[in-house]
Order: sequence, then C-alpha cells, then structure tokens
Amino acid sequence: MKKTRAVLPVLLMLLSFNLYAQSNQYKNPILAGFYPDPSICRVDSNFYLINSTFAYYPGLPVFHSTDLVNWKQIGNAIDRPEQLEYSGDGVSRGLFAPDISYHDGTFYIVCTMIDKGGNFVMTAKNPAGPWSNPVYLKDVPGIDPALFFDGNKAYIVYNSDAPDNKPAYSGHRTIRIRPFDFKTLKTFGEERILVNGGSDFSKKPIWIEGPHIYKHNDWYYLSCAEGGTGYNHTQVVFRTQNIDSSFIPFSGNPILTQKNLDPNRENPVTTVGHVDFVTDKNNNWHAVFLGCRPYEGDYYNTGRETFLLPVVWENGWPIILKEGNTVSYKVATPYNNKVQNNHFNGNYSFSDQFASGKLNPRFMMLRNPKQNWYNIHNGLNLALQPTTVAGTENPSFIGFRQAHINSSAGTLVLFSAKNNHEKAGLTIFQNEKHFAFFALSEKDGQAVLELQLANNDTPVLVKSIPLKTRQPLHLKIESGKKHYRFFYSFNGKNWTDFGEEMDAKIFSTKQAGGFVGALYGMYATGNGINTSNKATFKYFKYKGNDETFQ
Repeated sequence: MKKTRAVLPVLLMLLSFNLYAQSNQYKNPILAGFYPDPSICRVDSNFYLINSTFAYYPGLPVFHSTDLVNWKQIGNAIDRPEQLEYSGDGVSRGLFAPDISYHDGTFYIVCTMIDKGGNFVMTAKNPAGPWSNPVYLKDVPGIDPALFFDGNKAYIVYNSDAPDNKPAYSGHRTIRIRPFDFKTLKTFGEERILVNGGSDFSKKPIWIEGPHIYKHNDWYYLSCAEGGTGYNHTQVVFRTQNIDSSFIPFSGNPILTQKNLDPNRENPVTTVGHVDFVTDKNNNWHAVFLGCRPYEGDYYNTGRETFLLPVVWENGWPIILKEGNTVSYKVATPYNNKVQNNHFNGNYSFSDQFASGKLNPRFMMLRNPKQNWYNIHNGLNLALQPTTVAGTENPSFIGFRQAHINSSAGTLVLFSAKNNHEKAGLTIFQNEKHFAFFALSEKDGQAVLELQLANNDTPVLVKSIPLKTRQPLHLKIESGKKHYRFFYSFNGKNWTDFGEEMDAKIFSTKQAGGFVGALYGMYATGNGINTSNKATFKYFKYKGNDETFQ
C-alpha cells in the first residue's frame, strides 16, 4: 500500500507532463482538407491567411489567428455574386493562388481568375470584409501575382510565359516583376524578368510559379514553387541586394520538398510547396505551404492542405527542411501556447442545425448564384433547380470539405419526389465527372432510395431500393482509406448499410484530375426538369478521425 502511494504521484506527474507536452504541440496540417495555395500576412499580433477556392463560392476564405496554430474563419473575400462570374467554369478553374498583404491601413488581395479577366486586385480596411470588387490588371499576364511593399514603393511579381513566348522546353516559364501604384491600383514602368525557367536552367526546371518577395537584413529574397504542384513539387529561393538587379539562386535549393523520399514510408506528406513566409512579433520566421496526405501511393481525396513549419536562417538563406527530412505531423507551438480544438485541424466534429438564419462561412456552393434557391427556415431549404453538379452552372448544392481520410457526413432529409427526375440527398463530390449521389427519389409512383455514380462519365444508377413511406430519412456517407460506404436510418440511431462500397480512388485528385479535394454536399435537383418542389435538410454533421491527428 505504501509503495502504491509513493508511485502514484510520480505517475500523475508524468501523465500531467505528457498532456502538457501534447497541448503545446500543433498538428499539421493546420488547415485540414481542401485549403491549397496559402498566403499569409501579419498586422501587429494578428495573422491573416487565405486560400485558393477555384470555382467554389463564396471564394477565398479569410482566416485569423494570434498564434499561427489556432485559426478562425472570419469571412470570405468573394462573398457577393456580382464580384466575379464563374458560369461555365470547371471545378478546377476559377480562382488560382491568391496573395494577401497589408500596407498603411489597407489590406490587399491579388489573385487570378484564370479564364475570365486574368489577374486582379481587391482591397479592404477590415480583412473580415467587405472586400472591394476586383480591379483587373490588364498589364499583368500569367498567374500567381503577389504584392511586395518596400517603403513607399510597391511591386507586383507573377508567373508568365517564356521569353518572347518561345519556350525552350515543355513547362518553361518565367517570374516577372512590375512597379505597382497601390493608391491607383495600377501598374506602371517596365516589366522585367527575374527568373527564366527556374533555379537551374540547365536542368530544364518546370512550372516556376507562386512567387513572393521578402526583405531581410538588406537582402531581397524571392521564393518560388518549382516542379509543378504534384509529386515533384519543390520550393526554391533567390536573393539580391538591389531589387533592380539579377536574383541569384541559392546553391542549396530546394529549401522544401518531399519528392525524393521513400514513397512507402508510413503516413507520408507529399507534394509540398507553394510557400509563403511570415515573421512573428519576435522576428522569428515561419512558412505556410500546401501538402497532401495520400492513403496509398499518390492517391488522396482531402486535396491540398495548409501546413506550417518554422524557418531557420543559415548563412543568409532561409531553410524550411533540408532535403531528405520529412514534414512533421506534430510540431512545438511557436509561442509555447496551448492548441485548442478549432475545428480546422486535428480530429474534430462539426455540426450545424441551421438555426442561425444564415449559412456558415465554411460551406460552399458551385459557382456564384444567379437566383435565390436556398434559405434557412426550420432547416436548410433547397429548391430543385434543373441544373446538376455534372454541369458548369450553379446547382442546388451546399458542400463541406472532406478533411480526414477516415470521415463521415450525415443529414436528415425531408423530401417527397413528384417524379423520377426529382432527387435530393447527400453527395460525395470531386468534380463534374466524379461524384456519388445518395438520394431520395421516385420510380413509378413509389418512393425510392437510390445511389448514382459518375466515374469519368455521366452518372449511372448503381442501386435503388423501394421505401414503404415518404417519411424523413437520415443519410450518411463514410470514408475509409480505400472506400466510401452509404447508410440510412429512420430514427438517426439504428443505421442500415445500403450495401454498396465505392473505391475511394474514384474521388481522388490523381484519378479525377484537377486541383481540388472532395466535398460532402447536400444536393437537390430536378435533373433537367423545372420544378417547384424543394428539399429540407434538418442538420449537417461531419466527423473525422485520422491516426496522424491522435
């Protein structure tokens, strides 16, 4: 008994220390799921971060943090339908690689609307919004613009074509710069090439992009992504002491990559790059960047996510990870602070009963709405439009990012189809040709529950079962490392397996193509037929549980 009493305090102390150590570690990715192309800036003790959203609306989510690890979404920069026109855009078109910066009381976002208008700039006094309508930069071609403020001067740096539009090899691009008047939001002066091809032209580097310029100890640093945003993604850096002279590449490039590591390593992080640097109040440097968590080979469904790592300076150059080192899933917090469950990383649950009267800012739809087809009153009500998720318009779809390899999403649907064209339910959606739709519908006057699958083609019926009544039905989709399964319930407690398992690879970026991750979505359609019917969704619940977050 005495021995037990003596050991107990020691065990409690060790347990307390272990819990303290865990609470002072953050978990990568800091924004799990489809949050690619991060850009970050700091104003005093406040950090602001934004991401690409491609053809989803609202666009360009804006996050706030005071410690780099606990994040809250405070708005979306594109939150008014008239700001941009997405009609006809594929899911992976639309908005590419935004950049956020701050100067003299004003926030700036520069971004690319890839097929309509090109590069543009927006401003706001409050990063939560409202943001101005886009002002297009006609003299800035290419993609991935970023602003750099140097005292009272400003520059815009961007990716563009090969010199004289004559590429020496496939993937040959340049990084260019122009002076920018931040008061009139116009460029002036001459365009100049900063990087031709990449960090080592003799190796024919491809897709130099995502440029950002920083100043440190009287040197100007240019950081760029290289190698394409896939498995060979890398980050490289250049510097000069005179911004009007040539930038010299770092002999130790790349400063971040995972491309040469064992592809069979446990719990890999891959495709890392597209870095943006930020300094904290103690003048420590940090890097946000995109990366992916495949469940097998190069297959991932959660898309490109936002990671964070500290930056170390060596001999005047910034280093994120020396080649051969792996991206860590758990890292010491920058301020020795505790990490809270902020519902954007780690294993979390999210639930919305649609009682607030407005849509949560993390929900997204496909392209900007042309009419008011949804409202929140005693649930989320979706009108049955004739448009579908297989098209390139704005269907009745409200989506939530899949943020975990092992996840589930569920809802309660109140819906009575009037014909076999009318359908409402839950979808796992990757793009126009890769999605599954688990829906209530009708066949020959009989209510049915059916499962459709689009696998690089138009959707086809996989299975349909009759329902005895048209009462509300709970629907749930679960994802595993290699599959999705579908369940239904009449009471929300006792679930029945629909009996169909779908290969997760169908909804992966590698098989489906493009730049986005999968979304769970509440969806209703007349499937090409105009109708006055509607569907009501009483709740949406999401839960994720990945071993790397434990």
